[in-house]
Amino acid sequence: MPRAGLTRTAVAERAYEIACKVGIDKLTVADVARSFGVSVPNIYKHADGLEGLRRSISIAATAGLTAAMTKAAVGRSGSDALVAVGTAYRAFALENPGVYPSTQVVPNPGDVQHEAAANAAVDLFVSVLDGYRIPKSRTVDVVRAVRSMLHGFVSLEVAGGFGMPREITRSFAYALTLIENALSESAGR
Repeated sequence: MPRAGLTRTAVAERAYEIACKVGIDKLTVADVARSFGVSVPNIYKHADGLEGLRRSISIAATAGLTAAMTKAAVGRSGSDALVAVGTAYRAFALENPGVYPSTQVVPNPGDVQHEAAANAAVDLFVSVLDGYRIPKSRTVDVVRAVRSMLHGFVSLEVAGGFGMPREITRSFAYALTLIENALSESAGR
């Protein structure tokens, strides 16, 4: 008979909460077990080990990031949409540094739920970039470039990698302007 409150969903949610505090890379099954006051084997009855917990965190974090970007993009297009989505991306990473890295995990082939979460994020970028009339043959390249800039910037920021005396938000806005200008120029605007 399962312990009260110990379900696959409850274990996944608790793992997410703990990862938010300690970081995805420092999360252990023992941490989750301790938080419920049970032994480690009890967690394995409700999760596919540490890998399964990390998978569920990746799905939830990616869905959260996509929801934040989608909310920011509603009713916007072109440059306004790009800036709004970029700003939402950065805000999510800064507000969720413990789980943000899991949004970059590539799903295992055939993992329908994880692939759906990842594809939704990529599809949002494609939708935002549609306004720039990018040739279909370049869509993947452009999505990768934009994601790389966003990920690189926020990863450096979260790690404390910007020590120079200039407001980081100003630098981020400038980076978005550079991307927007490049996209507009390549679209012939």
